[in-house]
Amino acid sequence: MSDENKRRVLKSGRDPHLFRPLKLRSVTLENRIAVSPMCQYSARDGLANDWHFANLAKLATGGAGLVFTEATAVEPRGRITPQCLGLWNDKHRDALARIAKFIEAQGAVPGIQLAHAGRKASITRPWDGDAPLAPDDGGWQPIGPTDEAFSEAHNEPAAMDQGTISAVVAAFGAAAARAREAGFKVLEIHGAHGYLINSFLSPLANRRDDKYGGSFENRARLVLEIIEAVRAEWPETLPLFLRISASDWMEDGWSLDDSVVLAKTLEATGHVDVIDCSSGGVVPGARIPRHPGYQVPFAEAIKRRTGLMSAAVGLIHTPEMAEEIIANKRADLVLLGRAMLHNPHWPLHAAGALKATNARWPVQYERANIF
Repeated sequence: MSDENKRRVLKSGRDPHLFRPLKLRSVTLENRIAVSPMCQYSARDGLANDWHFANLAKLATGGAGLVFTEATAVEPRGRITPQCLGLWNDKHRDALARIAKFIEAQGAVPGIQLAHAGRKASITRPWDGDAPLAPDDGGWQPIGPTDEAFSEAHNEPAAMDQGTISAVVAAFGAAAARAREAGFKVLEIHGAHGYLINSFLSPLANRRDDKYGGSFENRARLVLEIIEAVRAEWPETLPLFLRISASDWMEDGWSLDDSVVLAKTLEATGHVDVIDCSSGGVVPGARIPRHPGYQVPFAEAIKRRTGLMSAAVGLIHTPEMAEEIIANKRADLVLLGRAMLHNPHWPLHAAGALKATNARWPVQYERANIF
């Protein structure tokens, strides 16, 4: 940092809001920037490999306070593609433990997102066309709230009975135990984007007539059971996030008001610390007005209308935008995806742009700190 910039910092007093620490139970993030879970579609049989290590290690050196793995399936049929990451056996745990250890050694907090793709499972990778996979081609039958497929281009799922539901709930609990053993310090449950949990929450996808369908309370039953199973294995001293689609962007679908009610329900349990606010994905054809910061109002509403913390995500790409979100208390942290892929050292560059004094440069890279 130049002498002129140092003088500016001393004159302004405190670091930017984006670079102030955030305490979550026993864990303290050194800043409010997190690397969002981003699928890499590069695993074999769910096992993390050198690509996953290199990708997350690179992101961990970039100065973010929290680094999440990609969506990590709790059972084989919960993968989006055959190449998605998994955590249903101890080999998966041990491969991920190396990654968690490296992330923490860089000063970042290692986080993991546990997921189940539900009726959107068993497709090819995006660069292979997102096409449905037949069993003969390495695919499998997905599962969902009913036998209604996500779209005409997707495989028909098997409607989940009580035995299947119980097995999935248990799989989330077992994966949480392995995540703990692997050394992760933050855990997020993926309840968004039309995947299993979201498909149960949304009335557009959940047309069941038993205790898991119909009323709001019934449609929320699955996620509450999963959270209970996860908390039974995830230490009370460690934070738990839930990613939601705060709106379906469709008439008669899940709404922001529903999200607020769910957040208040979770607040009462004391199990969840942060609501990670995304949106859409439960049905095709939704008209979503995507623009920088388009989902921030969801995080703002959760933060202001409930007692839980919130995370903002979605085309947040400039330091000034991220600082405005945190400074105006619209969210407690920001999760960056595309911006971090484009520039893995985005947090360090943001620190320079915002004149932060506490950015964490790897000592091997300090000669590049010219801000």
